[in-house]
This record gives sequence, C-alpha cells and structure tokens, in this order.
Amino acid sequence: MESQNKVSMGGMDGLESREKEMKMANQRTAKSRELLVRLLAFALTFVAAILFGVNKQTKVVSLQLTPTLPPFNVPVTAKWHYLSAFVYFVASNAIACSYAALSILLLFTSKGENNIVPKMIIILDTLMVALIFSGNGAATAIALMGYKGNSHVQWKEVCSVFGKFCDQGAVAIGLSQLGALAFLLLVLMPTLSSNKRSSNY
Repeated sequence: MESQNKVSMGGMDGLESREKEMKMANQRTAKSRELLVRLLAFALTFVAAILFGVNKQTKVVSLQLTPTLPPFNVPVTAKWHYLSAFVYFVASNAIACSYAALSILLLFTSKGENNIVPKMIIILDTLMVALIFSGNGAATAIALMGYKGNSHVQWKEVCSVFGKFCDQGAVAIGLSQLGALAFLLLVLMPTLSSNKRSSNY
C-alpha cells in the first residue's frame, strides 16, 4: 500500500514538474515573441522618423506675376517642418521609438508575477497605437493634398514639382503604419495568450 502511495506521489510530482517546465517554456517563448515585435516596432518608427526628419527638396520654379512681365525663376524648398501635420508625424514616431527602446529595457528588468510594470506597458502600448495612428492620419491627409490638390479651395498639387519629397514622405508614412500595427499586435498578444491559456483548462 505504501509503495503504491509512493508511486502515485512520485507520478504527481513528475506531472507537476512537467507542467512547471511547460509553463516556463511558454513564458520564455512569449517573451521572445514580444521582444521581436518590440524591436520591429522600434526599427519601423525610428526609420520613419529619420526618413521624414531629413526630408527636404529644393526646386527652381518659374513664376509669372502678370502676363505683360516675363517669368522669373525662384528657388523653392519643401521641408517637413513647414507643415504642422508633418511635425506631429515626426514627433509621434520619435516618441514611439523612444518608448519602444525603454519598454525593451523595462521588460528585461521587471521580475515577478505581481509586478505592475507589465500592466503599465500594456497601457502605454495602447497609447502608442493611438499616437502613431493619429500622426499617420494627419500626415496622410496633407500628403494626399500634395498628390491631388484640392479644387474646392484652389490648392494645386505639388508632388509633380517636389516628387522626391513626396515619395520619401509616402515611404515614411508606410513604415510608420507598419510600426503602428506592430504596437497594436503588442496590445493584442497578452489577450490572445490569456485566451489560449483559459482554453487549455
């Protein structure tokens, strides 16, 4: 009888240790996935901010004030900081990439299950999603105006003149959009993993 109890106790201990090992392995896998997505979010928002931050183009434009006077050439420069929507775009991406770097450090320094840091990170991830999407929306609205103009207010399109400036801005907005999706994935990952855990029980 005693030997049977020992065997059953030994089996229970083995089962518990296997469950513990599986839980630790799952946590390591989840952490490495999160680290990968955070690095991706950092890289995308960093490159988007740099691309737009160095974006400028100078062109010589021919202007004619009146039909009787001959046209004269004027050098005109397009810079990202001339429009507040582009300034907001660069600032939001700079904030997001700085936060991504900080969150990677916080992720590795936080220990324990009842730590408040992971909960704070989820809240800040959500704020980054809102910040980047709003910056992308503002920049996209102005970029579309540059590509198509607005006939209602008599604004001409300028991307036929400043093609490089517009193309570089479009690439930056696309990268930033991918960065926003990476942050959105970071918000969804804890929810998806908790649903997976609850379905296993």
